[in-house]
Amino acid sequence: MATLLPNVQQTSAGAAHLEQAWLQLVQGQVESALARLFELPDEQALDARWTQAAAQARAYALRPAKRLRPALVLAGHGLARGSTAVPPGLWRFAAGLELLHTFLLIHDDVADQAELRRGGPVLHRMLAPGRPGEDLAVVMGDHLFARALEAMLESGLPGAARVARYYLGVCRHTAAGQYLDLDLARAPLAEVSLFQTLRVAHLKTARYGFSAPLVCGAMLGGADVALQQGLERVGRAVGLAYQLRDDLIGLFGDTSVAGKASDGDFTQGKRTFPVVAAYVRASPAGREELERLWALPVERKDGAALARARELVADFGGRAACERAVERASRSARRGLQVLPNPHGMRDLLDTLIARLSHRAA
Repeated sequence: MATLLPNVQQTSAGAAHLEQAWLQLVQGQVESALARLFELPDEQALDARWTQAAAQARAYALRPAKRLRPALVLAGHGLARGSTAVPPGLWRFAAGLELLHTFLLIHDDVADQAELRRGGPVLHRMLAPGRPGEDLAVVMGDHLFARALEAMLESGLPGAARVARYYLGVCRHTAAGQYLDLDLARAPLAEVSLFQTLRVAHLKTARYGFSAPLVCGAMLGGADVALQQGLERVGRAVGLAYQLRDDLIGLFGDTSVAGKASDGDFTQGKRTFPVVAAYVRASPAGREELERLWALPVERKDGAALARARELVADFGGRAACERAVERASRSARRGLQVLPNPHGMRDLLDTLIARLSHRAA
């Protein structure tokens, strides 16, 4: 039996409440499907230590989360099919895609030496202290990557293998974006351009996190090339807005709200858009101070250094420039949506979601 998403044209609820109800439905279904992906009878007798580690990975994966990527898969499928009906295999495919995202988060947290994710400890801190925990988390991430592919290919949907290949190609570009993000952290601010920060945002987040899920859902729904290309453009714009907002949260955010450290980007020396935007606008003395702050060793990046970094980025216009870039990208995404079909109000749901994401605090 197919699950039916709410028909948004048959309700008088406000757009924001409707979008939240839709996301909650997707979250519930995807999390149920995610839990089933951890039911692996062939692993039950491997070793008690592995069983315990797998249980910790399951708990990590099932923490409350936005589940945006599965929601976008469902939206792309609904736009292509012109229907709110969801074939059961689509939940499994979407859960596999979400598990692949979880794998990327685990490796990302190791690379960034993060401590918090979704309001709790990162997986490498759950598994063991220090370097052993990092090593174990990398291996567990590899396991989840394989399980994610199994789930996508096992979905039974027509064309699932072709769509999975498309998504994996995008993930190769994600790896390139993550590499650049880490590598640029070693470069002087004077050698980093705003174009490079936007390229990182595009490769690391926009394509795999937004464009590709929309296109995957549309491909599984039999979309024509024009719809796929339209969704790709919308996804790129909203993904850029999302990452640039993330850059602001990563420097100016509230840890208790964001669920992850608000000083992480500064501690790791990330050359994000607001930082580079401030640098190019700064006075010579300001540039020198920004370079010095971002080059400090981790142990010296204390609360006073963070406060000064925030002050400089705000005073030299980096924060405001990033806010403007978020708004431009969000407007571009919403304009792109208007030329797409609107079966059962699905386009309207996406529009409300994009507007909310551009102003999020977490």
